[in-house]
Amino acid sequence: MTAQQSLRIISETFNKSRKDILSNSAKYFMLWGALLTVVSLVIYLLWHLSGKPEWNFLWFAMPVIGYPIAALMGKYNKAMPQNEVSKMLGSVWAVFGAFAITLSVIAIFLVPMRVSLIIVIIMGLAECMSGVLLKNWPIIIGGFILGVGGAVFAMLVKSEAQLLIFTLGGVLLLVTGFIMKLQYK
Repeated sequence: MTAQQSLRIISETFNKSRKDILSNSAKYFMLWGALLTVVSLVIYLLWHLSGKPEWNFLWFAMPVIGYPIAALMGKYNKAMPQNEVSKMLGSVWAVFGAFAITLSVIAIFLVPMRVSLIIVIIMGLAECMSGVLLKNWPIIIGGFILGVGGAVFAMLVKSEAQLLIFTLGGVLLLVTGFIMKLQYK
């Protein structure tokens, strides 16, 4: 086998793997998008109606609800070997989750900060990085809109209305998931 044939086979294998990951990831984008949309709207409405920002503690329900559902969804996936791209993708979102939870706890107990601003930026960045790893423009664009648009929105809007940033983020994740599903049937 020539070097050129080897490179072609490697390239084809990588592209097939990337498409499999994209096809499989669509449902997770939709899951987390739906969950983010619902939780952000519930917290917004409860905070708005009661005037109590303590409803923000409901954010911690997202991983409690989402991870078991995602694990159940993953149980029915066709067997797909882990590769460097899927490992990096998982790492990007794990780092996002760790930052989001840690910064939220710090904001609650140690140093008050504009958590909505920070989390929307790092969430947009995590989505953009996922798109770059997967070479997928809808994911890159969705993440950019979320990160940059959300940051501007967070700076302009005060109090509970900032939660609507995450409603937008959820809708963007949902739309991205639907686009991925259509692209990679």
